[in-house]
Amino acid sequence: MRVKKGFKARRRRNRILKLAKGFRGRRKNCYKRANQAVERALDYASRDRARKKRDFRSLWIVRINAAARSLGLSYSKLISGLNKAKVALDRKVLADLAVADPKGFAAVAAVAGAK
Repeated sequence: MRVKKGFKARRRRNRILKLAKGFRGRRKNCYKRANQAVERALDYASRDRARKKRDFRSLWIVRINAAARSLGLSYSKLISGLNKAKVALDRKVLADLAVADPKGFAAVAAVAGAK
């Protein structure tokens, strides 16, 4: 008896075409092209999830450095002083402090500069 793969194959194709929604040209409605485009898009998505963490960390470092230099410290001296003073604030929190609460950041920097 011949098997036509109707339901399973259609469900597999529709899953890919649903992921390709919003793509331009044949990539959105031609299964073969959509499959290639979706595969590539998923590769980029997984790569860029790791890259996003890297980008945000460097942004936080830039913000902390700018705020520290306005107080007469360099970034490396600030981080080193915080480690020696056993102040356990990560870079995200320090960057938020630098942007939202400059006085609080100055207090933290004073603790780092004292050591």
